[in-house]
Amino acid sequence: MEQLLEIDVLTIFPDVVRVPLSESIMGRAMSSGIVRTCIHDLRDWTNDNHKKVDDEPYGGGPGMVMKPEPFFSAVNDLKKEDTKVVLMTPQGKRFNQKKAEFFAKSSSHMIVLCGHYEGIDHRVIESLVDEEISIGDYVLTNGAIAAAVFIDSVVRLIPGVLGDDRSNVEESFSVYEGILEAPAYTRPADFQGKKVPDVLLSGNHKKILDWKFDKARERTKKNRPDLI
Repeated sequence: MEQLLEIDVLTIFPDVVRVPLSESIMGRAMSSGIVRTCIHDLRDWTNDNHKKVDDEPYGGGPGMVMKPEPFFSAVNDLKKEDTKVVLMTPQGKRFNQKKAEFFAKSSSHMIVLCGHYEGIDHRVIESLVDEEISIGDYVLTNGAIAAAVFIDSVVRLIPGVLGDDRSNVEESFSVYEGILEAPAYTRPADFQGKKVPDVLLSGNHKKILDWKFDKARERTKKNRPDLI
């Protein structure tokens, strides 16, 4: 099968990204050759005996800032003609399904940079980064965790990754123009007195679609009224 996407990740915590992407659907996508993901230790691009990747911030303040030299060296080594460089950071644009769809289609090669400590030297952002991405309005201990989430959400949109290509269409934020997915049921039809809605057993596809749309809007109003 033709390889559709290559992703290089630069982090000081390679296993934080590697482990979740080696399981289940992501693992199969990597082993099938549809997607190639290579997780690099940023320390491999340091030039001192201690493999130092951080230093004290100019202007003072708590914590440490990641140094620019390793990022510049690594990106220069890994970059290709159509590479898109993405930085995972709480200061980035908020990530959503439309962003995931954009990244799944916009480039055949991405380099994902993972920050840590108090962030990375801003010269990296100014010179190397095409887009800063935040997966939510909260702070994680390091960008590698966010990178695993980001890559999972993008890779699952690549044709052939999911067993049924309808799966990434008939779900929250994709179906019905951005509202949440309707409730789902499976066997048994009656569990502890709680029954599956009759309409789902009716075989009437139009009524089922109408029911799903109504329930999707109800769920969205309850859990995410900002999307209505």
